Amino acid sequence: ASDVDALCACKILQALFQCDHVQYTLVPVSGWQELETAFLEHKDQFKYFVFINCGANVDLLEILQPEEDTYFFVCDSHRPINVVNVYNETQVKLLVKQGDDLDVPAYDDIFRDEEDEEELSEDESDGSEPSDKRRRFEEEVIERTARRRQRREWEARRALCSFTLSFCFPFTDLLFLRMKYVTDIGVLQRHVSRHNHRNEDEENSLSIDCMRIAFEYDLRLALYQHWSLYESLCNTSYTSANLKLWSVQGQKRLQEFLADMGLPLKQVKQKFNSMDMSLKENLREMIEESANKFGMKDLRVQTFSIHFGFKNKFLASDIVYATASLMESIEKEGPETTNFIKALDSLSRGNLDKLHQGLDLAKKQLCAIQQTVASCICTNLVISQGPFLYCSLMEGMPDVKLFSKPVSLCLLSKYLLKSFVCSTKNKRCKLLPLIMAAPMDVEQGTVIMVGIPPETESSDKKNFFGRAFEKAADSTNSRTLHNHFDMSIIELKTEDRSKFLDALISLLS
Repeated sequence: ASDVDALCACKILQALFQCDHVQYTLVPVSGWQELETAFLEHKDQFKYFVFINCGANVDLLEILQPEEDTYFFVCDSHRPINVVNVYNETQVKLLVKQGDDLDVPAYDDIFRDEEDEEELSEDESDGSEPSDKRRRFEEEVIERTARRRQRREWEARRALCSFTLSFCFPFTDLLFLRMKYVTDIGVLQRHVSRHNHRNEDEENSLSIDCMRIAFEYDLRLALYQHWSLYESLCNTSYTSANLKLWSVQGQKRLQEFLADMGLPLKQVKQKFNSMDMSLKENLREMIEESANKFGMKDLRVQTFSIHFGFKNKFLASDIVYATASLMESIEKEGPETTNFIKALDSLSRGNLDKLHQGLDLAKKQLCAIQQTVASCICTNLVISQGPFLYCSLMEGMPDVKLFSKPVSLCLLSKYLLKSFVCSTKNKRCKLLPLIMAAPMDVEQGTVIMVGIPPETESSDKKNFFGRAFEKAADSTNSRTLHNHFDMSIIELKTEDRSKFLDALISLLS
């Protein structure tokens, strides 16, 4: 799939394949149509297919119609997982974390052979005591269920081994790739300590060019070490929303915030690397102290950073912003896969120019997002539709073309919802999800639409919009395209939008 999680996993898998001299073909896909096309092109050449961050939430065998000797290994974070994939014991191999609750019904609650159903119906119609045949059937069901449970537990343990396999290789680069999308900080800290462990004598000291990984507390400010502190404060969702920077009062609060820290405007508006060393030494402590006074108590976050050379330092979030921007660049430079390959190359230390190009694109993207958020709030484009909030971007708005891409639109939607929650006084609206639409293809008359769960402190934010979108489209015969691996993103004909939204309101009320 064309997202950051899949990109980093792909880079790790490439390194593992190269270690074992395994030949492979890499095919980036952005949706189900491209996945089907790619499979049809390669099914005669290969028998084993690895799907990274795609393929779990549909019945693969039904969609792809593979031969019996074709096998799929699916490593996908999208939920829910299709039950047919879970219980397929031959051709579909799901790679999931141990303890991951798939929330899948028991096998016998879903599947039952027709012969078994006929036998049960005959026994029930006779009204007699359970026959020997029925007792044998029930025993077989219990035994079969136990075998399946044991197999699932074994596959989970095997998947966990695969999940941690890359940690066994002494590649610091691979370890840092894991940090961009793995959330278990404790596990990562242990592996960082193992990789960084060395004696302090001169013989074993590391070269300045070697990559070093550090776990540290840093600021929740987007790209601030590659930008100016002022621009980072203005274009970070957390600070912009809490200070309400789209308003005149918010701009005054920003000036008060900087004054409270004692930082001159001349210093904060120049590149971070050019700031006085005396200010940078205690900058984090100064910002945290002032942030607490202004209600921003979560400005400090746990993160990992890499260092190599004298001036190369990147946070994990920096790489995420850069690679995501490269993948969704609206500048056409060749085939559809060009952006994916460029983003993949940027993960190598030998391609720092591409990484810096991604950082520049990310800055432009963040500026466009903040300007669009300010415009939507100031012009009251976010409206309550009853069970959800709704916002639609109009053709002709600045940077609207950028938001025809799914990841950029999702990022904008999350930033907008956070900012709207901070700005509204309506308590009910603060608990509502958001649906956002943006023009996708003017000539074909289509819009792209995404559903975002409510802005809550809970870490378990389940998104139910995928199924709701399908039902609303079916009930109104709306012309929709469910082509994205994330089911909460759809494409819709512009003239069908009104009846589609009416059906959603009725469905979710």
